[in-house]
Amino acid sequence: MGLKRGGLLLALALALYLCSPLEAQLTVGFYRTTCPRAELIVREEVNKAFQSDNGIAADFVRMHFHDCFVRGCDGSILLDSKPGNTAEKDSPINNPSLEGFDVIDNAKTRLEAACKGVVSCADIIAFAARDSVRLSKGLFYDVPSGRRDGRVSLSAETFANLPPPTFNLAQLTQMFASKGLTQQEMVTLSGAHSIGKADCSSFSRRLYNFNSTVQTDPSLNPLYAAELKQKCPPGASGTTVPMDPPTPLALDISYYKGLLENRGLFTSDQALMSSPATANQVRANRNNNNLFSTSFTAAMIKMGRIGVLAGSAGEIRLNCRVVN
Repeated sequence: MGLKRGGLLLALALALYLCSPLEAQLTVGFYRTTCPRAELIVREEVNKAFQSDNGIAADFVRMHFHDCFVRGCDGSILLDSKPGNTAEKDSPINNPSLEGFDVIDNAKTRLEAACKGVVSCADIIAFAARDSVRLSKGLFYDVPSGRRDGRVSLSAETFANLPPPTFNLAQLTQMFASKGLTQQEMVTLSGAHSIGKADCSSFSRRLYNFNSTVQTDPSLNPLYAAELKQKCPPGASGTTVPMDPPTPLALDISYYKGLLENRGLFTSDQALMSSPATANQVRANRNNNNLFSTSFTAAMIKMGRIGVLAGSAGEIRLNCRVVN
């Protein structure tokens, strides 16, 4: 299931591209002198939103992932659609399931009042994701910042750059490699599925129409499949279930325990058990929450450097929804 030689060479070339001088310009405490309260303002808005809806934490982690995998971490996921162009946020992959844009708006409004034209929307997403990890009982980590905002957002680009829930291990590995991330980092970042919810329509094929001979995916735990069928009758849409039922609000190793019991919700989740290397990493994470937490924060920091715009590239949007 390994990548072919050409795929490996492409992944290496992309990894070298991602390790560009622009990346090196990201630093912890980037706004220390230009906008000292920047990270605190974002944290206050995320905390406020979390008090009203504790599920919002998963949205910000996912928002950061979906932003970085399409055009790099440039805030393009925040841009609104306009006549003649459907933006990333309105792709079926993001709309209506991804929420929290209003919270980003609130943080941006406060930041513009405090330090006009200084803090990028891309950095706000990265800060919000970090604060969401903390609220989900994960480790706090410092976010290197200094990203600038992109000016382009295309819905069509989400389909080629974001892994669907139907991907197998080889497809997942190839996509993460194209972003400069290792297979090990892929397994670690998949642990984000220990928080949040999924719409029944995103996995219903595993329950009712797996293939021409088998109705239900045989790799799915039968008891879990029965539970899901009760909550998600055929054709159900708009109904959601927790990604990790035992601890749906905690970013922890429960997700990996579920994989070992064939309780991965998506095909792409259970696919992590389909090779000895990834299955061994699943077991290692299941056995050591500290290992997982430390690895997860390191992978988030690395992901947050994908394709960044820095220096004089891009812009600092005054409104995260529109280019200046």
